[in-house]
Formats: sequence, C-alpha cells, structure tokens
Amino acid sequence: MRKSILSVSLLSLSLLSCTTILNHLPYVYTIDINQGNIIDQAMIDQLRPNMTKRQVIYVMGTPMLADFFHENRWDYIYQIKKGGEDVEKKAISIFFERDKIKGIQGDLKPSALPVVKPSTEQMVDVPPRDLEKTLWEIMTGWVDYDGVDVDKPKPSALSQ
Repeated sequence: MRKSILSVSLLSLSLLSCTTILNHLPYVYTIDINQGNIIDQAMIDQLRPNMTKRQVIYVMGTPMLADFFHENRWDYIYQIKKGGEDVEKKAISIFFERDKIKGIQGDLKPSALPVVKPSTEQMVDVPPRDLEKTLWEIMTGWVDYDGVDVDKPKPSALSQ
C-alpha cells in the first residue's frame, strides 16, 4: 500500500514538472493566444464624451460583456499570451447615460489631445487613354476590318 501511494505521488509530481519544463524549452515555438476584444491606445484615444453607443461600436467593436442587469455599462476585455511569456490583460469599462458616454474606467485612459490619424491613401498617376475609339474599333483595327461588307450593297436613304 505504501509503495503504491509513493509511486502515485512520484508519477503526479513528474507530470506536473513536465508542463513546467515543456513550457520553457528553448527553440520550441508556441503560438500567441488572443482572447476577447483587441484593445489598443489608438482606439481609446478616439473615444470622446457624449459619443453614442453606435459610435462606440464603430470604434471599439461590440463589447465582450454586455450585462443584462447593467445595460449602461459595457466591458471590453482583452488577454494575450505571447509564446513563453506571462498573460497580459487589459480591461475597459464604458459607462453610458441616455445612450451617450458618461465615463471610461480601466487600464487605458483616453488622451486629452485631438486624434490625428495619418492617411493611408496613396496617389497614383494613371496614364491618359485614347477614348476616341471603342474596344471593338481597336480590335477590328488589328485585323484590318472596317465593318463594311463588299458583297452587300449599301442601303440608300430613299429605299427605306
């Protein structure tokens, strides 16, 4: 009986140590695990007082937790576990009064400076096109077809 208890305890200790050892092996790739709504400072900086719920959804997305008993509070929760590192957690609570933002509470605070988003649009120079001819006219020009049949006589204006 005593040997079986000893062997079970040794087996359980060895299994527990395997997870610790396997999590910290060098040259072993572990994936990043994202959970919840991705929250960053640029998103929080776009929030302003008196924004509507629809505007908040446009900036932040739908909340991770929408409590039935507290409809005027939205909670955004984000966790990331990068390979081999500790879990990083961020949480934001947005409070509403009459469907407008009343307050923000959490790990990130909005800045007092106005938000200036750099433009990602690029200018492209388009070469001018010859719009005098249609595509059909260009294609028939390659085979030297002018659109007139030699065998058929042209209809005159009087015969119509």
